[in-house]
Amino acid sequence: MGDLFGTNGVRGVANVELTVEMVTRLAGSAGALLGKDIALGTDGRTTSPMFKEAAVSGLLSVGCTVHDVGMLPTPALQFSVRRLGLDGGLMVTASHNPPEFNGVKVMANDGVEISRERENEIEALFFEGGPELSPWDSVGCVRRRETLERYNRAIIEHVDSGLVEGGGLKVALDPGNGVAALAAPEIARRLGCEVFTVNANVDGRFPGRDSEPRPDNLGDLAALVEATGADVGVAFDGDGDRALFVDEGGKVHWGDRSFALVARDFMDKNPGAEVATPVSSSRVIEDVVEAGGGRIVWTKVGSVDVSRNMVDGGIGLGGEENGGIMYGPHLEVRDGSMSLALVLEIMARTGEPLSRLFAGLPVYEQMKDKVSCPNELKGKALEALRGAVEAPRVETMDGVKLWYGDGSWILIRPSGTEPVFRLYAESETQERVREILDENRVLVESLIEGLN
Repeated sequence: MGDLFGTNGVRGVANVELTVEMVTRLAGSAGALLGKDIALGTDGRTTSPMFKEAAVSGLLSVGCTVHDVGMLPTPALQFSVRRLGLDGGLMVTASHNPPEFNGVKVMANDGVEISRERENEIEALFFEGGPELSPWDSVGCVRRRETLERYNRAIIEHVDSGLVEGGGLKVALDPGNGVAALAAPEIARRLGCEVFTVNANVDGRFPGRDSEPRPDNLGDLAALVEATGADVGVAFDGDGDRALFVDEGGKVHWGDRSFALVARDFMDKNPGAEVATPVSSSRVIEDVVEAGGGRIVWTKVGSVDVSRNMVDGGIGLGGEENGGIMYGPHLEVRDGSMSLALVLEIMARTGEPLSRLFAGLPVYEQMKDKVSCPNELKGKALEALRGAVEAPRVETMDGVKLWYGDGSWILIRPSGTEPVFRLYAESETQERVREILDENRVLVESLIEGLN
């Protein structure tokens, strides 16, 4: 990661860490390197209109035609880039970050987020002062494009809509006041589901809950599932590219579980296939893929790395522990609405309640935590951590991952989107996972305190 791009795009507190001037120069730098036809979309954050206009100015200043696709989920913007045959795309969003944040994600001409190498090229141009500006008679223009309807139809076309409709499923959806509200409920209705919603109005202040769905903030969705007798509940993050699932009993399941469910179905249809996932993913993914005769392709944490491995390796399925599933036949990007459609199809085909489908997967106990760390200390803290840890097996592909003799593991890595170190721990018992999480959190806290 460089000085501008993090794990997933450029993000910062609006008008503090991320300014209009920065976005203008960033957009111009991206447009100068990607090509002349660039799609531009936004999420529903209160500062997104401001940064959208800044991005428009930057793109026009280097002669780009801006294809304005409006407010929509990030995967819908990515779909638009590929469908329209454009040179790239910019999405104004901070994804799951709190409401005071905003950011920009940059897409290549295949609709997938640009590679780390291309990020470095844009950063270099940005810090050199930005691109050369076009003369007055060669500045770009803006074209309004309506693409959300085609995106919705494309998702429906990737599943057996007749089968899902025949399932008579009840679905409870929580877009979290994010832009998934513009797609997911409509897709579920067109698949013949009876749909109930909470937090389904787009509001950039995210009054209903945090924009990142977690088991501890989905009480309203769980209550809606139980009150309506819904077969499944689905919660989305702020820009609609991730989803967490709630079973008919109101239990929230981590993203690893829904990814494993989709992976098992994918392996049944594609025995021996490869599946891409980051080192933060649960062993349940490896178990399911290996049972289908396939192989895991491990990547660094971040959807960019997973997606690019899928594209480069011709891999048909990828996913993350945070609820991001990448379904290659549609597009090699995280897509919460596509995940919804895939799970609905599995439920309709099997006729099994979601709780029973999840119960058929291997079970591991997981816990996650984070430790505050100023961005400027992350590098030194990681170096200190590598020298301080001990375990039978230590991996450093991304952060530090410790494997213990009983099969338990913990991943400790600096976040690319927030000033924190993230900790992901897994074991066969809650007692053991709590033990290794607490032990390593104390270690990380002490190392950071020493650096301060």
